[in-house]
Parts: sequence; C-alpha cells; structure tokens
Amino acid sequence: MKNAIQVGFWEKLARIILKNRITILVILSALTIFLGYQWKNLSMTYTEANLLPKDHIANKEYQKFLDKFGEEGNLIVIGFQDKNFFTPKNYAAWNELMTGLKESKEVDLVVSLNDLKKLEKDTVNEKFVLAPFIDQSKTLDPAYLKSVQHDLFNNLPFYEGLLFNKESGSVRSAIYMNKKLVNTAERKTFILENLVPKIDKFEKTTGIDLRVSGMPYIRTINADNMKGEIGLFIGAALLTVSLIFFFFFRSFRATFISICILIVGVIWSFGTLGLFGYKITILTAIIPPLIIVIGITNCIFLINKYQQEIKLHNNQAKALQRVISKIGVSTLMTNLTTAIGFATFMITGNDLLFEFGMVTSINVISVYLLTLFIVPIIYSFLPLPKEKHLYHLTKTYISTLLNVVENLVRSKRKFVYIIYGLLLVFSVIGVSQMKVSGSLIGEMPKSASFFKDILFYEKEFNGVMPLEIMIDTKKKKGVMKPSTIRKMDELQNTIAEIPELAKPVSVVNLVKYAKQAFYNGNPEYYQLPTSQEQTFILGYAKNATKNSKENLMKAYVDSTGQYARITTFMKDIGTDEMAKVEKKLHSKIDEIFPKDRFEVTVTGKALVFQKGTSYLVDNLIESLIFAILTIAALILYLFRSFKMVMASVITNILPLCITSGLMGYFGIPLKPSTILVFSIAFGISVDNAIQFMAKYRHDLLQSGGKVKKSVFSALRETGISTFYTSVVLILGFATFTLSSFSGTIALGGLISCTLAFAMFANLVVLPSLVLTFEKKKTKKEELENLEK
Repeated sequence: MKNAIQVGFWEKLARIILKNRITILVILSALTIFLGYQWKNLSMTYTEANLLPKDHIANKEYQKFLDKFGEEGNLIVIGFQDKNFFTPKNYAAWNELMTGLKESKEVDLVVSLNDLKKLEKDTVNEKFVLAPFIDQSKTLDPAYLKSVQHDLFNNLPFYEGLLFNKESGSVRSAIYMNKKLVNTAERKTFILENLVPKIDKFEKTTGIDLRVSGMPYIRTINADNMKGEIGLFIGAALLTVSLIFFFFFRSFRATFISICILIVGVIWSFGTLGLFGYKITILTAIIPPLIIVIGITNCIFLINKYQQEIKLHNNQAKALQRVISKIGVSTLMTNLTTAIGFATFMITGNDLLFEFGMVTSINVISVYLLTLFIVPIIYSFLPLPKEKHLYHLTKTYISTLLNVVENLVRSKRKFVYIIYGLLLVFSVIGVSQMKVSGSLIGEMPKSASFFKDILFYEKEFNGVMPLEIMIDTKKKKGVMKPSTIRKMDELQNTIAEIPELAKPVSVVNLVKYAKQAFYNGNPEYYQLPTSQEQTFILGYAKNATKNSKENLMKAYVDSTGQYARITTFMKDIGTDEMAKVEKKLHSKIDEIFPKDRFEVTVTGKALVFQKGTSYLVDNLIESLIFAILTIAALILYLFRSFKMVMASVITNILPLCITSGLMGYFGIPLKPSTILVFSIAFGISVDNAIQFMAKYRHDLLQSGGKVKKSVFSALRETGISTFYTSVVLILGFATFTLSSFSGTIALGGLISCTLAFAMFANLVVLPSLVLTFEKKKTKKEELENLEK
C-alpha cells in the first residue's frame, strides 16, 4: 500500500510539472532574479577564521585579553637585510616611506629607525625623557649614519629582537594599524592602495628588497588571492564538467541545458550567501563550484534516463513522465544524503562551518529541484533525440567495462573481498601514522611572496604570529611590585629559551631600559634594578609620565595597574609542537605564579586557531558518525532492509578508510581543510549506492523476487550513470587543485581520490555484498533453475 502511495505521488508530481511548464519557468526566473539581486550584499571577510564556538574557554580568555588591551593582530612589520642600507640615499628613501605611512589615518603608531626614540635621564628635572635616536640634520653624512648603525646594534639592547637582529644585521620597523579599522574594508584599501605602492617605490629607488609581514598584511593579500580564485574555480568547474558531459553524451543540446542549470545554481548559491548576509570566506568561496560539480550528476541521471526511455519506446510523454516518477525519488535520496554530509558541519558549534554547511546543503537540494523541473520541461519543448545522441548508451567501452564488472561480481566475489580486505589493512596502517596540524598560515599559498617573507621573519625574528600572556595580579597597581616584575622576568627568560618563540616584550623590558637610561645609556646596565636602585629609578619614571601623553607602559599594563601582558611571536608550528610549547609555559607559570595570588592566561590568535583545529578534529569525527547513521536511517526507510543498509555503508566506508590511509602514508595532516573531506565524500559517494539499490529493489518486485536477475539488471542500468557521474565528480573536484591554497588543493585532491575508490566500491563491492547477503535466496534460485 505504501509503495502505491509513493508511486502515485511521483506520478502526480510529474503531471503537475508537465502541465504547468510556463508557470514553473516564470517562478524559477523570478526566484533567480531575486537571488541575483542579493549579490549586492556580498563582501569578503576581514577577520580570521575562528574555529571554536563563542562560548569556548579559549575564546572567552582571548576576548578578556582584548577587553583589557585591545586588538593584538594589528601589527605590520617591514624589514630588510642589506649592508648598504646606511647611506644617505637609502636612509632618505626609508624616511620618506615611514613618514608617509605615519601620516596615514589607518596607522596609529610607527616604530622605526628614522624616528626611533631612546630613553635618557634628565638630571635637572629628575625624570626620564624620550630623545630622538637620530639627528636628522646629520643624515647626509655617511660617517654619521655608520655611527648610527654601530650605536643601534651595540647600545640599544631594548630594541634587539624587536627592531633588529644583532647577529645577522636585519632591521625592521613596526607599523601598528588603527585597532578600529584593522578588521574592516579600510584595511584592504590601506594595504593595497597605500602600503604596497609605497614599498614598490622604495624598492625601485634603493634596490633593497623589503620583507613585509604581519597578520593585517597577510590576511589582506590572502583575501585578495582568494577573491581572484573564485572566478577561476567556477570557470574551471564549468569547463571541466561541460567537456566531460559532452564527451559522454555527444549532444550540444544536452550539454547546453545542463550548463544553463548549473549557471542558475551558481546564481542561487551566491544569492543565498547574500540573503543571509554571510561573508565570503575560504570555505564559502568554494560553494558555487561545489554546486556545479554536484549539480551535474543530477543532469546526468535525468538526461540518461530520458534517453534510455526514448531508446526503449520512442514515446516522449511517457519518457518525461518516467524521468520524474522513476528517477525523482532516487535522486531525491541521493541529494538528501549529499546535503546531510554538508549539514553535519552545522552541529560543530562553529559559525564558519555552520554557514558553510547550511548554505551548501540548502543549495544541494535547490539545484536538485531546479534540475527536476528544468530538464523535463525543456525537453518537452524539444524534438526527440536523434539516434546519434543515443549512441553512447551502447558504446563498446561502457559495455566492456560492465562485462568485466559483471564477471567479477558473478564468479570472483572472493577475489573482490580479498582485495577489499588488503586495502582495509593497508588503510589501518596508514591511519596510525596520521597527525593533526593547524596554523594560521598553514592553509595559505606557499607560492605567494608573503609566504617567503614569513620564512624570513621566522629565521630572523622567530615568527610573526602573536602569542600573548596576560597576568592578573588581583590587586590594583600590583604589576609594578618588585616581586611581580621578577616573576615576569623569570617567565620571559623561559620564553627566550624556547626556540619556537621570539624575544618577549613587556613592562619588564621597560624597567630594564629605565635602569640603563639611569646609568647614562650604558648597555651593561640593561637589567632589573636592585631594591636600592628601584626607589630612584621609579621616581624618575613617575615624573616622566606626569602630564605626558607618551606613557611607555600603557601598551603593556592596563590603566589600573592590575593587569600586565607579555607579548611574543611564534613560528608556524604544528598542533603537536604548539601543545609542547604551551605545556612548558604552563609548567613554568604554575611554578612561579601562585594561583591564589595570580591568574595567568596564555592566549592570542595563533593559539586560539591551534585549539580550534584540535576541537574540529574531535567534533567532525562525531559529525561524520552522525552523517553515517543519518544516511543509514534514510536507506533503511527507503528499502526496509538492514542487509541493504549494511551493504551500502560497508561499501562506502572503504573509500574513506583508504583516503585516511593515504593521508598517513604521504604525511598529509588532519587540519581544517582535510577534515572536511570525509563528511563531504561520504555524502556524495553513497549516492551511487542508493541509485543501485533503488533500481535493484524495483527490479526485485518486477521479477518476483529473483535476486541474481535483479542485481545484474540494476548493475547494467545504473552502471552507466555510476561511471559517468563518478568521472565527472572526480575530475570536477580535481579542479580545486588549481588553487594556490594548500588547503583547497588537499580538499579537491582527497575528495577526488575518495570518489575514485568509491566508484570501484559501488560498481563491484556493493553488488557482490548484496549477492552474499542474499546467499540463501540465490542458492534456492539456482536449484530451481536446475530442476527446470
């Protein structure tokens, strides 16, 4: 009775679609115009990806730090390593560059050689003053600039590791962007239209190669590269699927119809992003090409079925009716499984993945409905396909492939299972070698110029990714207590000994510099003052900050004097290495800062991202399990057979295992981009299993329960579509390897690899498992055939 209701629904839907063709086309056109209009709301993201839920402890700690000290990712560094810098011509060009940047409204502060300040003692007023390090009236004298070079590298230890590397001679300047503008579109305007042209001018004038880095610069250039790749992905995906589609079907008409559907799908996907007000991120940027690659499979199934029906009885009305009523339900199930694969990202608790999962799953179903309506309607207006358009249904290579597959399933199932088992063992060994890794720059293009500059700063200054330590003394003015300063100094000594971290900066450095200034700038006195010296030095420091806007401590101590920060930078290290560094820091913190008197927090963008990667690994494994269980429940609802569920799930878990194994063997770590592969690939690869099962179930009813006949009949009919769709999907996802982003390359390559194994599994392993699970029935059929 239930089957009759289902068939009746789809037949009724087919009549509604074909009777209301013009109305449906008008509605779809209006919807396309509406969603196209939503493109006005699209814009690129200007913030880093936060992989953790807002209420995660790491996010709370980071937000608390921002509340006390403001945005910490606003630093841009510009540096060089050139012995010929200290000449009048080159210095003048540098002075022009830095002065121009300092005058920009987007810049709060520039700390650079040309206007560097040094701390000096004013014995008359008993206070410290900030005096210019360089006398600008003497900069035309080469000898004077050489003396400046010597003085910088030998007499200013406060700036060592911050503005210069004494051993290599590298020099850099620090540009602090306006904290209110660093996460807005004005950052992009400043970087691309102000900073970059000025740097280019300096390099042409002097011949000195400048190295530029810092999170605002990296994020801007990275976003600009990402924006340029969106068109590349869409164009490459459309070209690839259209060429493959035409090669299989040899029909300009079918190809043109499919491409028009995919273009509308792209408009809808961008329109959905605009409608929800979501930004274009590294993930949402790949939604349109994903819709192209996934959407073409619907076109293949429907057009292939239409042509099969025409070849069978040459009745267009009947063919169109069957395309909707017979293929509609199976393609609905396949698209539901694909959508579920994406929708599982919505339960991770991460906003970025929630947006990606929701928009993609909505558009997977949207492009399915679009195809279900458009293909039958358009073909209803067109003449019957010609014989040459149906020729692909009887192509020799397809027949040969299906003959080989049928022979394997019929007589060599043990061989198939042995291969399956060996691949599984191979995969398990590889999985044991997998590692987890994630960093702010790990997903960025290795070929980009800024990536080489990152390596320069890692070598010369131990990195550019900020790591912050916030110390709550739990008392007002508790930071400046001698005991607190000594504890902070001890922690900074530990940080300095960790090779992955840069020289730390805090109020401790200022206190040491104050002692050096008290002793007339002698670098040998760059150290913490004794208890006797502190009284005099503190008096000079207090007098210096009275009625002065240039309070050196305000960046490192909050207005109450209760909170202090220690700032360092870290290299691009993996999650495991970062965990070791964090363990060392916490061990030292617990040792020197009693928890009843101090609350110490280790935070920063880099650390939050690292923790986000680990969080994603744990949660996406759970979401993958959820996806498998949900899809299994759908298959159970459709087929009412646990055996069929087991066959489908076992078949499509193998490709995931093989891909995991290959990641282990080739050293591809689990990171935000590669973690996405599994849920996406499983949702897509199980589609062919559902198509086979639907046809098998239909033929089983038609044949009166004859298993073998139904299996091979289903294999013959769905094998063509399985082959076509698999090839299109494999090559379609392979277009992502054209990206310059390593994460996108890994995503495309790994999904293509998974789907290649899934094609083998669904063509060979799945029918073999069905026959094995129904062994009693097949033996009974064989006995009945012998008796006859």
